[in-house]
Amino acid sequence: MFTIGKLADAAGTTTDTIRFYEREGLLRPAGRSGSSYRLYDQEAVTRLRFVRHAQACGFTLAEVRDLLALRQREGACCGDVRTQALEKQRQLQAQIRTLQAMSATLDHLIADCTEVTSPIADCPIVAAFDAALTTQGFPDGPQGAAQARRGSMTLKARRVPG
Repeated sequence: MFTIGKLADAAGTTTDTIRFYEREGLLRPAGRSGSSYRLYDQEAVTRLRFVRHAQACGFTLAEVRDLLALRQREGACCGDVRTQALEKQRQLQAQIRTLQAMSATLDHLIADCTEVTSPIADCPIVAAFDAALTTQGFPDGPQGAAQARRGSMTLKARRVPG
């Protein structure tokens, strides 16, 4: 049996993390000592490592909870977990595409900002940030920044394929 501190050491985490996972229903002590210390068994170490690894792969705590529930469900199979992993991978790929689009937009804005000693009022980056964005897109790079400087910014939504 492990105390909370020993469990934290065994799993490479902190006692605060363990307490948080307990509050979230992802982990529970196997019992209590005579001094009312939480006590954990080897299953808690395995479960804690599972939670941490799933999170490192991008799963949210709610998704981890679902994966843990699958382990307990009668008739569950590897295909059920694979389905969830494929969905997570699809979500991560969409996030990557979104981040790449954001980075490309910043590349254009930075490239358009050539007069580094200009007053802030003339900064194309600030002008682009001041411009209204659609909920689905970004300014059209240097063209959008140039239009923003001229005061006639019209933004086109750049859809990220889902």
